[in-house]
Amino acid sequence: MTHALPVLYTFRRCPYAMRARLAIQAAHQLCELREIVLRDKAPEFLGVSPSGTVPMLLLPDGTVIDESLDIMRWALTRHDPEHWLEVDDGGWIARNDGPFKRSLDRYKYPTRFDKTDPLAEREKAVAILDEYEERLAWSRCLFRATPSLADMAILPFVRQFASVDADWWSGLARPHVKRWLGEFVSSGRFDAVMLKYPKWQVGDAPTLFGVA
Repeated sequence: MTHALPVLYTFRRCPYAMRARLAIQAAHQLCELREIVLRDKAPEFLGVSPSGTVPMLLLPDGTVIDESLDIMRWALTRHDPEHWLEVDDGGWIARNDGPFKRSLDRYKYPTRFDKTDPLAEREKAVAILDEYEERLAWSRCLFRATPSLADMAILPFVRQFASVDADWWSGLARPHVKRWLGEFVSSGRFDAVMLKYPKWQVGDAPTLFGVA
């Protein structure tokens, strides 16, 4: 089946899906949004998605993009008014998606993993945040005064980490990381990508997304 617009399958709280929506919104790429409930995935979604995970972008020609960073780059190579792609992230996104995400999962969901010490994993994640703290002491964002791809790819995961234990986070002395995260979650862009949508079902009227 072909579609006049790209179709973005997403889940509101997923940090991978969040960063895909951030890039699509920043790039002003109009698409049809379909909210997927992870515990009850629509059969039509599973019939298209190679991995069964979100985000997934289905292009009008039938091409499937199911990696969040690839979706971000797809959108931004078409229109990048804030020049997110001009900055080389130097491997920081890979470290977020690797060691930081590994520790985040074991801190947030310790019962899913054997022989896991969630507090030890939390400290591993904080060690990475400390490197952000050093950079953010002299720069508003990780590489410059305005966000780049790295900021928007990483911040949804920092937000998730901060939400695991709000009391502990509030007492953590990392003022620059907290300022960076606070500016992100209080921004109009964050509000725009975090609107709530009902679970998508076949036959629903299209939900348009992506125009600022």
